[in-house]
Amino acid sequence: METDCETLAAATGLKAETLEKAEKIVAKYPQKRSATLPLLHLVQEELGYITDAAMKWIAARLEVEPINIYEVVTFYPMFRLNPIGKRHIKVCRTLSCALRGSYKTMEALEKEFACKRGETSADGNVTLEFVECLACCGTGPVVQVDHLLYEKVVPESVPELAKKIRASLDDPDYGKRAPNFENRTEWLG
Repeated sequence: METDCETLAAATGLKAETLEKAEKIVAKYPQKRSATLPLLHLVQEELGYITDAAMKWIAARLEVEPINIYEVVTFYPMFRLNPIGKRHIKVCRTLSCALRGSYKTMEALEKEFACKRGETSADGNVTLEFVECLACCGTGPVVQVDHLLYEKVVPESVPELAKKIRASLDDPDYGKRAPNFENRTEWLG
């Protein structure tokens, strides 16, 4: 079993450091299968999505069937089975934002990036997605671009937001550091 697991680990394309972290995670749990969610987060953090090879490796490592891992990946909306664009644009569609116009904001983003919601643009630069509550109900419509949060994004403000997003595509340091939540202007775009 260990050789199969090692072969599957190599097929994932994960870095050695990530595989080491995975071992430490699994060691924390009395029942191996309890490490499913942390391992999925670890894989997605590195690869950007969950590959078939990664699901097979996690299943082998946790001594469960691959279908058990697939069930978890497809149940939770935070896991992705496909790569996303360089920028992940999430628009809140929960009631507060919807009443303030988030559906029209999404339509403006779709038009601006020539991309439909739930898809990635042809150039691979953006993925548009509706999400549930981004926890800024009083300042909707709210749009999150990777880790940056933009409030009161109405259709008229979409061209300016799109300009910022496009400019970030050439920033080699974009997204390489966690936001400083003590500096409100840093994480609120």
